[in-house]
Amino acid sequence: MKLYYSPGACSLSPHIALHEAGLAFTPVLASTKSHKLQDGTDYYGINPLGYVPLLELDNGERLREGPAIVQYIADQVPDKQLAPANGTMERYRLQEWLTFIGTEVHKGFGPLFNPATPEEYKATAREQLLKRLQWVDSQLASKQYLMGDQFTVADGYLFTVTNWAGFVGLDLSGLAHLAAYRERVGVRPAVQAAMKAEGLLK
Repeated sequence: MKLYYSPGACSLSPHIALHEAGLAFTPVLASTKSHKLQDGTDYYGINPLGYVPLLELDNGERLREGPAIVQYIADQVPDKQLAPANGTMERYRLQEWLTFIGTEVHKGFGPLFNPATPEEYKATAREQLLKRLQWVDSQLASKQYLMGDQFTVADGYLFTVTNWAGFVGLDLSGLAHLAAYRERVGVRPAVQAAMKAEGLLK
């Protein structure tokens, strides 16, 4: 398999999932600025949308969209329990988390990264994002991970997007449960391995 990624982008989430799963894959750097691969290949020829992540399977099929990719990865190694079994209520709970992170948190960062966003709107966007993360903080008050005691692919996704807070001036210092959770996730060997591979850790 090949994972097309950009350092520190949302593609870190499937990168973590692949390390957690112990699956063989080749990471391929795809610049989100130039939309070129390191060998000069036009990335739009691989993903017409131009963004990461994209997972190319051994049979040549390609999967886009992080939440779909991480569930595919988890389902290759059911014994690792990176996602509950399909068809169970717990699986829908995982999808609930993945959807929430994607639509309410991940997309909430978008205006903050865009240099064209007016400052007054950025203030509103930060406030809205903080409200969402305050709710997440409350959900983590009595849990190790989003789904309870078991790390799942949703945790890799939440960890990835909350990494961006410092880059956009979002102050998470009041969210003690989220901070402790981020520390727990951050020391996992698979998370460390993915971040080192992307040059995010020495």
